[in-house]
Amino acid sequence: MVSDVTLQTAVNQQQKTQAAETGLAEDFSEFLTLLTVQLQNQDPLSPMDTTEFTNQLVAFTGVEQQINTNQKLDSLVALNLGNSFSSALNYVGKQASYISSEFYHDGSAPSEIRYALDDSAFEAKIRVVDESGNIVYEQDAETTAGSHNFVWDGTTKSGKKAEAGTYGIRVDALDFDGNSIGSSTVVSGTISGIETQNGAIFALVGDRAVSVGNILNVSVKPEQNTAPSETDNTDNNDNTDNNNNDSSGETGA
Repeated sequence: MVSDVTLQTAVNQQQKTQAAETGLAEDFSEFLTLLTVQLQNQDPLSPMDTTEFTNQLVAFTGVEQQINTNQKLDSLVALNLGNSFSSALNYVGKQASYISSEFYHDGSAPSEIRYALDDSAFEAKIRVVDESGNIVYEQDAETTAGSHNFVWDGTTKSGKKAEAGTYGIRVDALDFDGNSIGSSTVVSGTISGIETQNGAIFALVGDRAVSVGNILNVSVKPEQNTAPSETDNTDNNDNTDNNNNDSSGETGA
């Protein structure tokens, strides 16, 4: 069974490789000591067969080469994980879409969510729940199979605006026989940082940590419109008119 490669597993594997190298050195030292003693005390008229010694030397050499190979592989894994963390830092400040049933709502901007039904449904509801599992908002969902979009502006069932925090998204769909239909959800949010947990790399979205492996795409947040407002234009026009009047007055004088 092959385990996932994380920072923690990489460190553990490096420790195992170092322990194996130390153990081999000790075993080889003991082997040479025993070999020297046996050669010193062998019967000159009936010398020992060197075949067994040769086989043992070959075995030691093979193990040593394997340990050297493991050391090189450990270095490559550590380098790759370092590059992965550096690459993940480029996500900071950008908008990410990721597979999850939880999303962060900042209390003002609408939350965009995509959901997909595994099969066509007779009826379907999409529900927003708080961290306690209470339904905050719900509406009818699309009943056709495939991907659909849903935008929640933060309005609750009572008509008030939801506070900033983490919310869950749930799609409850039933077929014509009343059986539940599977679904999946993709949410989005702004990445504020990168961290590691037990050797795995996570992106921070709001107060949640999202596995980098669950991120589907990353995009640059659209810039806010910095064009001058109509009020600013009016003020500028008024200033221009005043300047023109002042100039006319000076000329008349």
